Amino acid sequence: MGSLFRSESMCLAQLFLQSGTAYECLSALGEKGLVQFRDLNQNVSSFQRKFVGEVKRCEELERILVYLVQEITRADIPLPEEEASPPAPPLKHVLEMQEQLQKLEVELREVTKNKEKLRKNLLELVEYTHMLRVTKTFLKRNVEFEPTYEEFPALENDSLLDYSCMQRLGAKLGFVSGLIQQGKVEAFERMLWRACKGYTIVTYAELDESLEDPETGEVIKWYVFLISFWGEQIGHKVKKICDCYHCHVYPYPNTAEERREIQEGLNTRIQDLYTVLHKTEDYLRQVLCKAAESVCSRVVQVRKMKAIYHMLNMCSFDVTNKCLIAEVWCPEVDLPGLRRALEEGSRESGATIPSFMNTIPTKETPPTLIRTNKFTEGFQNIVDAYGVGSYREVNPALFTIITFPFLFAVMFGDFGHGFVMFLFALLLVLNENHPRLNQSQEILRMFFNGRYILLLMGLFSVYTGLIYNDCFSKSVNLFGSGWNVSAMYSFSHSREEQKRMVLWNDSTIRHSRILQLDPNIPGVFRGPYPFGIDPIWNLATNRLTFLNSFKMKMSVILGIIHMTFGVILGIFNHLHFRKKFNIYLVSVPEILFMLCIFGYLIFMIIYKWLAYSAETSREAPSILIEFINMFLFPSSETHGLYPGQAHVQRVLLALTVLSVPVLFLGKPLFLLWLHNGRSCFGVSRSGYTLVRKDSEEEVSLLGSQDIEEGSNRMEEGCREVTCEEFNFGEILMTQTIHSIEYCLGCISNTASYLRLWALSLAHAQLSDVLWAMLMRVGLRVDTTYGVLLLLPVMAFFAVLTIFILLVMEGLSAFLHAIRLHWVEFQNKFYVGAGTKFVPFSFSLLSSKFSNDDNIA
Repeated sequence: MGSLFRSESMCLAQLFLQSGTAYECLSALGEKGLVQFRDLNQNVSSFQRKFVGEVKRCEELERILVYLVQEITRADIPLPEEEASPPAPPLKHVLEMQEQLQKLEVELREVTKNKEKLRKNLLELVEYTHMLRVTKTFLKRNVEFEPTYEEFPALENDSLLDYSCMQRLGAKLGFVSGLIQQGKVEAFERMLWRACKGYTIVTYAELDESLEDPETGEVIKWYVFLISFWGEQIGHKVKKICDCYHCHVYPYPNTAEERREIQEGLNTRIQDLYTVLHKTEDYLRQVLCKAAESVCSRVVQVRKMKAIYHMLNMCSFDVTNKCLIAEVWCPEVDLPGLRRALEEGSRESGATIPSFMNTIPTKETPPTLIRTNKFTEGFQNIVDAYGVGSYREVNPALFTIITFPFLFAVMFGDFGHGFVMFLFALLLVLNENHPRLNQSQEILRMFFNGRYILLLMGLFSVYTGLIYNDCFSKSVNLFGSGWNVSAMYSFSHSREEQKRMVLWNDSTIRHSRILQLDPNIPGVFRGPYPFGIDPIWNLATNRLTFLNSFKMKMSVILGIIHMTFGVILGIFNHLHFRKKFNIYLVSVPEILFMLCIFGYLIFMIIYKWLAYSAETSREAPSILIEFINMFLFPSSETHGLYPGQAHVQRVLLALTVLSVPVLFLGKPLFLLWLHNGRSCFGVSRSGYTLVRKDSEEEVSLLGSQDIEEGSNRMEEGCREVTCEEFNFGEILMTQTIHSIEYCLGCISNTASYLRLWALSLAHAQLSDVLWAMLMRVGLRVDTTYGVLLLLPVMAFFAVLTIFILLVMEGLSAFLHAIRLHWVEFQNKFYVGAGTKFVPFSFSLLSSKFSNDDNIA
């Protein structure tokens, strides 16, 4: 169980990179993803580091590539999918790539700018033609003049817009024509009336078709307007108001001949613009298609190059030796791969002096690396959500693979529901390579990432459903019931048995609402059901009482076993970190406290199951009363479960009482004795211990790896630890808090496992209610309409089953199973105070790049 049982053994390595080979070496390291870099320039600002210029160049190339991707996406050109990730570009090709990208950007921006200008001019000319067409109907140019004796024409008989009338008035008439958006017409007309005091006449009409706005590109409804006014001052006001309302104003022809010439010129120019615009778009698409062939690979290359320079900025620069010094965390098993990567980088750069590495001792806590695959990744994420494991401590994820889906299934036990969940997860597993599932929405992607968790949860739910004999709230009679109803009838027994036993007859069956089966009568109970709960309990009126008793005891047994296993796993941590005194002074008292009280409770439950039969069941004492009497010492003699029970309980209680002071004071007093007996004492931290050379007891706490490192390091560590003050009060307070939390937690955590019983009961009852309210009603309908009604009832039942029982109840059981692992199980041995190992790997960057590209 190697790396999944405990995190990888790490070492701190120092890399000496020649200036000419540093880039190639880090490129090789990034492809393999073996090391995590430490920042040796934490006190140096990001703008003052060595390779800040190269990082800015990469950001500029990123900006250009983002612009290219945006233009390619806007043109609906598909981006090719890169099967193999290209390596980081060689340094000699970076300048050439930068020049090509900059030249391509300038060319694209110029072509795009010209295209936008042509498109804007085309839209303006189209608007102008629509304006001329609509305003042609506004003026009556060929109306015959009829003489009148009035100085001014009557408004009812003549239009003020008639040229002949204007000539009679001798006024200087002006026109402003154009287009305005539909929503601004009323406000525009009102503003003209107020500003010009009624000396304008506005005529407008709605265009039949929507036009694209040249400025924004939005397709909206437009109104064509024609404003007639008298005087230059009013004309200036009209033009200013048109500018304020963003009207598109166009020159208005004075004569019909001029209108015809303008119309012909517009048609010719529009045709020319269409031709030029199509050629421009074709050329732009050719440029974008050529750029799309390499843009994805260049995006990956630039991001890799940027990541390399970020790592180089974390190195210290040695001017005298002309090399870069880097410190990295590396798994010990990957050290040969690290050396090969450095040799490969030096060979690619053609350097005469190769880069090299060596390991250095350290007392710092290394990061935690636990290697996972697609099956174990989901379970490891559940553990990491509580906290990343401390370095080299036992990893709960190995056991969570079994215990998590099992505890979920105890709360979700139903054969039918579990099988549906198993089929859904199996569908995700079989189609895990489908690209749509990897790029789906967040909720579906969450289900996809946990597909193996769902698979095991469904499989275990099928198992517990068979144990509970529950399938959509109905029992399944697979092996035949162990109870025989006919044996309860009086005619099947002799006269002596009829006198001695309470049997059924015809009168009993007619007049009794409830019939009770007596297992003491021969032939009634023929033996237990081969697997799970007997299906006859589904018909019993005391079914709920029986199942509650069974599930409650089962929950207590599973909970105590789960917590005891967590305490035992803590012993493996103490053995690994060379803290054997914790085994005798912490773990053993914890196990005694747990087993002498709650382990004895399990013993009483199992003993009662085995020792008492149906004949002696009435004589069986209550386990709850016996468990309470264990602490109360009743004066009167009680009928116990077995002979000598009182003496056994007193011994167990004495061991429990004795284990409490050892748990409270054992470790602090032992550490105080060690401190007073030695002038130098080191406390093991995360597997790294610095102790004095001539201390035998302390050397026994030291890891074998640390002993082999020699005496110099230990003497050096002794001088460092001497300055640290031993605080007995702090150690005593910490151990006291831990002991109180453990003792009280044993009680509260055991009660917490009763949620297994409660949620199993809730799931079964909710499933039963759903069946009674829907399926039972549909199945009882008359046969004439039953088939027609049964189909929608079954569809509705399926929908409610999926959303209420599978999704909501499943989520509830999932969260409770997480709580049982985080709080009740992991706090017995798991600290979870480590930092995750984040390697310098290009594979992590590639996924981010694809997401960024999709967003862009």
